[in-house]
Parts: sequence; C-alpha cells; structure tokens
Amino acid sequence: MNHRLDYAQAAPAGYKALGSVHSYIHGCGLEKELIDLVYLRVSQLNGCAYCLDSHSRDLLKLGVSLEKIMLLAAWREGLPLFTPRERAALAWAEVGTPQPQTQVPDADYAAVAAACSEEEIGDLTLAIALMNALNRVAISFRKVPAAVKAHLENQKP
Repeated sequence: MNHRLDYAQAAPAGYKALGSVHSYIHGCGLEKELIDLVYLRVSQLNGCAYCLDSHSRDLLKLGVSLEKIMLLAAWREGLPLFTPRERAALAWAEVGTPQPQTQVPDADYAAVAAACSEEEIGDLTLAIALMNALNRVAISFRKVPAAVKAHLENQKP
C-alpha cells in the first residue's frame, strides 16, 4: 500500500473543516463508545483499512471488549453485546451509508427515533456522514493504518 498524498497538507482548509465537524460530534453529547462503534461500522461497510485500525484501537482504549469489537460486523447475531440504543444507531449507520441502494426506509427511521431524540438523530446522522467522507478520503489517498506501519517498520533490517 503506497500512501498517495497527505490530504491535510494538500487541502488544509477542507481538512480543518472536517476536523471542526469531528470536534462538534465529540462534544455533542452522544456517548463516545456509541460514536466509535458507528465510525467503525461505517468503516467496515466502506472497507477503509486506516479507519478500521484507528477506531478499533479507540474502542479498545475505551475498555470495549475485544469480543464486541470482533462481532460488530455481525451485530444482529451478537445482540446481547449491543444495547438497544447501539443497535438502533448501527442500523441507522447501515442504511445511511449506501443511501442510493436503501433510500433510508421509514422503518429504520422509526427505530432510531424510538432510541434517540431528534437532536441525537441529527448528530448521529452527521457522524455517519463525516465518517463516510473521511473513509473516502483515506481510501482515495491510501492512508496507511498504524498496524501496517508497525509491521513494515519491524520488517526493516
């Protein structure tokens, strides 16, 4: 994997704007674990290696069990590990990521509305949109995950 360019240096104003949204999301009142679970699930759906690595590490630092992180891609089968609020947020992330295919069904909106306030739904949707944008940037420019960097450094003579 060859890193193509540093988008923070190539487009600093745009990167700063995304950073402002990131700061807003982390101060909006949604639980940090919920945000990072959603970020990780969106990154799984998009296949973003950099973000998979980063958000898995973030969840581990928060004390989330390895089992919960490993089962996130199949969260419906690991229901006891995920709260009703997390399940609603994960389902919302799944329909909000491939929107042209899903058109965000009314039943999914009803489920997230039952678990979150209108403000929380707005913030959660913004977090999903942000992670989709960051995934696309990281994938496009081949941002190298920390795990890959560490592996490559260990391979040097």
